[in-house]
Amino acid sequence: MSKRTLTFLAFAVVLMVASPVYAQAPGGGTTSGTNWAVPIGIGLGMGLAAGLAGLGQGRVAGAVAEALARNPGARSAIQPALFIGLAFIESLVLFTFVLLFLRAV
Repeated sequence: MSKRTLTFLAFAVVLMVASPVYAQAPGGGTTSGTNWAVPIGIGLGMGLAAGLAGLGQGRVAGAVAEALARNPGARSAIQPALFIGLAFIESLVLFTFVLLFLRAV
């Protein structure tokens, strides 16, 4: 099987499994009173956001270390850009945190 076919089949399976989660009971209410998929989705979403932000911050720090090793005299120009870049990456995680918990409420 090609990679594209395998990816398509994986997405199809996920969509087929996820669709009954939002089905209603015959009386119009949910079956248990709470939707168990929301906390699981919040945990997965926050974990994904934090993990990818950590990878991004590691790449930024590595690039800054390499730049400083090549040209130590450029420290005054590189350091503010480092802090601004790390703040933007971290703010994306905080925005994800807020949006996920707004969805849960």
